[in-house]
Amino acid sequence: MMKMPVQKRRRGIYLLPNLFTIGALFAGFFAIIAAIRGNFENAAIALFIAMLMDSLDGRVARLTNTMTAFGAELDSLSDMVSFGVAPALFAYNYALSGLGKFGWLVAFIYMVAVSLRLARFNTQIGKVDKHYFQGLACTAGAGFVTSLLWIAVDLEIPRNMATNLVLAFFMIFTALLMVSNIRYRSFKDADFRNHVSFVIILLMVLIIVLISVAPAEALGLMFAIYAISGPVATIWGLRKKKLARATIHKPINEILKHHGTEQN
Repeated sequence: MMKMPVQKRRRGIYLLPNLFTIGALFAGFFAIIAAIRGNFENAAIALFIAMLMDSLDGRVARLTNTMTAFGAELDSLSDMVSFGVAPALFAYNYALSGLGKFGWLVAFIYMVAVSLRLARFNTQIGKVDKHYFQGLACTAGAGFVTSLLWIAVDLEIPRNMATNLVLAFFMIFTALLMVSNIRYRSFKDADFRNHVSFVIILLMVLIIVLISVAPAEALGLMFAIYAISGPVATIWGLRKKKLARATIHKPINEILKHHGTEQN
């Protein structure tokens, strides 16, 4: 009996998901050029377009079953440019350059934090709960920093020593959140294919309206809430564990105290 030849699956590059990744890379590179030229509003818009493209490439790959190691590596390199180099350069050109050496050190620290966050994420694929991120995702970190810059540009906030130091503080704060062990919801388990409540639909419509009316402020508020949600949830979880331990130990202490009273 002749054996049918086994057809090996051809190894190649899938076009559709990688187009979104390259689109995100293009938007990040455009943001760098715009920031160098002083077109800060265009730089902010380009970075948010990069975030949108980055959120779509993985979903498209999963939906079309075209996930590859090549795509994962390309996505990581694209993230480094779009959410590491571009926001750091944007912040430096807009405000941090006024702080001298401290300014470019802050931008460098932020960029290093993004690279460390990406390296840790790549080594933990398949080993951690996919429903949570360990540390603030670099996309969300870039969204928070970019929204702050966009708000400053939109409101024409004067660039002086005080505003530069405030931006430097938030960049260092964001960098620490990215390399921390604080857990953040990834929302990868969100399923919009089934029925959703009217409250969710109304909330999504409200978000779209707010973004269309005041994009910088609305996006800034959203990313700020997400950035602080991790520390707040961590503190709340530690408090609940402490209360649970106290509740368990209290009856034991009462029993021991009662037993000691009987012996006396």
